[in-house]
Amino acid sequence: MTDTKLPRTVPRLNVEWDRDAIIRRRDRFYSASQRAFVPYENPLIIKRGSGQYVWDEQNNRLTDLLGMNLCISVGHAHPAVLAAVREQVEMLTHCTTMFYHPVPAHFAEELVGTMPAGHEWVVHFTNSGAEAIDLALMMSRSYTGHHDIVALRNSYHGATYGAQGVTGIKSFRHNVGQLPNVAFTADPNQYRGIFGVGTQPYLDDLDRTISTMTSGALAGMLIETVQGYGGIVEMPPGYMQGAFERTRAAGGVAIVDEVQSGFCKTGDAMWGFEAEGVVPDIVVMGKGIGNGIPLGAVVAKKEIAEAMSNKFIFHTYGANPIACAAGRAVLRVIEEENLLANAHRVGKALKLRLLSLQEKYQIIGDVRGRGFMLAIEMVKNRDTREPAPQETAYVFERTREHGLVMSKSGTYRNVLRMVPPLCLSMDDVEPVYEALDRSFQDLARI
Repeated sequence: MTDTKLPRTVPRLNVEWDRDAIIRRRDRFYSASQRAFVPYENPLIIKRGSGQYVWDEQNNRLTDLLGMNLCISVGHAHPAVLAAVREQVEMLTHCTTMFYHPVPAHFAEELVGTMPAGHEWVVHFTNSGAEAIDLALMMSRSYTGHHDIVALRNSYHGATYGAQGVTGIKSFRHNVGQLPNVAFTADPNQYRGIFGVGTQPYLDDLDRTISTMTSGALAGMLIETVQGYGGIVEMPPGYMQGAFERTRAAGGVAIVDEVQSGFCKTGDAMWGFEAEGVVPDIVVMGKGIGNGIPLGAVVAKKEIAEAMSNKFIFHTYGANPIACAAGRAVLRVIEEENLLANAHRVGKALKLRLLSLQEKYQIIGDVRGRGFMLAIEMVKNRDTREPAPQETAYVFERTREHGLVMSKSGTYRNVLRMVPPLCLSMDDVEPVYEALDRSFQDLARI
């Protein structure tokens, strides 16, 4: 058969950019479950992006300190990612995993190359980080033959049925029967934790949790290196090592959720767990893996993944060659543009400016994080640490008016969360500080 390409004129799809029409159409045709996730009182409509910036439908430029919910890792419309995607789109838009294609296999090899040496790692691509969490839970139970999972009370792992079952934040847990055999242990939050500062009290509580709320035989324990939606809460030194020692002693595997903290976000290494000196058994990835192209992954030690060899697990678009081409470009851009060092240097400078805001405004109770995972926690009183969610909501709204996109998060919705693309530069630090300063000044005037 001769391969011929017939010329044809393809009409452009109509897109209506009228603000009222956009809001009306979404409100009419979105399901309630997808309509509900709207952070601003006045909806923000994004029209385009470039690097660390986005423009709304009225062409106002904003600095994206959230990376479109951490999905934009190396920058909006990065030319290398666009080129990789364009090249693959023109060749083949999808190849089901029933058949073979080189691009996903190359990407799997390259992801494995970022893992700790001395182990044989394998990859299963999913459509999202939440699906990857579901798979990691199933994998841990299949491998160990045990059912009990331990998670942290302030954790966020996704909103699918399985992922929300191991999520410890009320607003993400629907009023339905949750995944069974999940126990929650005290969150080692060094600012707001129930045992105060330190590591050992939280490890002692984990011992109690395993002894009293599980069968004593674990499938695994799931930990975010830095809690994202929980309000940028870092694990204290030694906690992950101690937690994984206890998990393995109970027959379980160590699962690290790097969906938000991975791909250099902490400014220490490619993966957040590397700074903790631990080697997990299963690593969950998502969000920034494809710079906004839908993709997730479970990277596991081969002997653990082999436990599921008797039946296949199928994610329709999980190894899509377009998404994997974007993922390959992300890894290359991180290396070629030295974005890890940039996240470390710029993140350190930005945190210093946030600390100067804390000195200036009593309502800021805590500034924390590292690299490009930073947060401001707002409290009514620094001594009592009573959360200030209303004031946080007001400042959050004002930051948008002053040209920033960020998030309000945490159990009490009193944390301003900043996780920008890795390309945020030193030139952005002072404008971001000034916008935040003006936002807190606005609060002080009411």
